[in-house]
Amino acid sequence: MGARAHLPLLAAAALAAAGTLTVPAAAPAQAAACSGYVGLTFDDGPGSGTTTLLNSLKQYGLRATMFNEGQYAAANPALVRAQVSAGMWVGNHSYTHPHLTQQSQATVDSEISRTQQAIANAGGGTPRLFRPPYGETNATVKAVEAKYGLTEVLWQVDSQDWNNASTDAIVAAVGRLTNGQVILMHDWPANTRAAIPRIAQTLAAKGLCSGMISPQTGRAVAPG
Repeated sequence: MGARAHLPLLAAAALAAAGTLTVPAAAPAQAAACSGYVGLTFDDGPGSGTTTLLNSLKQYGLRATMFNEGQYAAANPALVRAQVSAGMWVGNHSYTHPHLTQQSQATVDSEISRTQQAIANAGGGTPRLFRPPYGETNATVKAVEAKYGLTEVLWQVDSQDWNNASTDAIVAAVGRLTNGQVILMHDWPANTRAAIPRIAQTLAAKGLCSGMISPQTGRAVAPG
């Protein structure tokens, strides 16, 4: 792309007319339209709905953080690789989704460490972000997170998709996001997958883009 950008104007025009030149103006225009970034997150995958979800996110130019359960990452390594190939980021959501605040430190350690390994083995890299199941955390959970270099990521907006929220309600929840905020969604609800086109439209109307979650702050920032 870089070399083609320096072609003489006439040659560039000819290539464009022939359909062989991808005009690079779209990327800067898209970047200029981002007045802020939000963190779209999907918990509990990967599973039967992951492929459809990823295809829709890609189609509408959205990126997200997928908080995978270790048991499902181990069972579906190809889907973890698909998440990465689709431009998503992969986080740790425990191995079996227990109430971690009711567990011993050894159990918490096992839940987190086995998921780190399962995701890495599946090709998802070594996660730097952790979302505790149910958003439940305490000093024990935080100590184990720190041991594995993980940043705890909760949310500012809950889509309620886990509670049978309608597609309209999920889209409305996304509409409440402001710069740097994170929304909780899930990999499995059909209504969430159905909401993706309108989520993209809603964010664009507000000048917001889907960003990555910073391991330093736990807030959404420009992808880097």
